[in-house]
Amino acid sequence: MKKIVLIAAFAMFSIYGFSQNALYGVRAGVNISNLDFEPTTGSFENMHRNGFAIGFFAEYSLTSSLSLAPEIQFSAEGAKEENIRIDYIQMPIFFKYKIAESISIGLGPQVSLKGHDYEDGLQNFAFSGLAGIEYMISDEFFLDFRYSYGLTNVFDDETNLEAKNTNMQIGFGVKF
Repeated sequence: MKKIVLIAAFAMFSIYGFSQNALYGVRAGVNISNLDFEPTTGSFENMHRNGFAIGFFAEYSLTSSLSLAPEIQFSAEGAKEENIRIDYIQMPIFFKYKIAESISIGLGPQVSLKGHDYEDGLQNFAFSGLAGIEYMISDEFFLDFRYSYGLTNVFDDETNLEAKNTNMQIGFGVKF
C-alpha cells in the first residue's frame, strides 16, 4: 500500500514537466473529526477530536474554470479517546470548478495511510470522499472548508467494530 501512495505522489509531481498552467502551494488547517459508529457503541464516550492538517499541493488548470489539485498532507483525525486517534498521511485529489472569480468548489477521492502503530486494531489504509469550497482572498492567499467522509471501516476485522471517519477542515493557504 505504501508503494501505491508513493507511486501516486511521484505521478502527481511528475506532471510538472507537462503543465505550463500550474500553481503550487502550502496549506494548513484545523480539523474537527469524529468516528461514525455503526451501530452506536456504548463502551466509551465518542467525542470529537480537534486536530490539525498541513500539506503541499499542486493545481493544474484543465480549462479556464476546471482544475485538478492533487495534494500530500498530514492530518490528525479520529476521535478524542486516546486509542482511537488516527494520524494520517493523505493524498486528496480535488477536481475544482470555479463558480465565480474568487470562489471554487471541489470534489474528489482521498487515500489515507495511517502514520503510527501498525498493529493497534485500526486499519492502516483508508479511502474517503471529499468535498470543499475555496475562497481566494488575493491572488496568492485563500481560505477553504472541506468535509470528508470515510468509505472504509477504520477498525480491523478482528475487532468486530465498524466506524467511518468524518472530518471537517478549515484551512488557510498560499499559492505560488
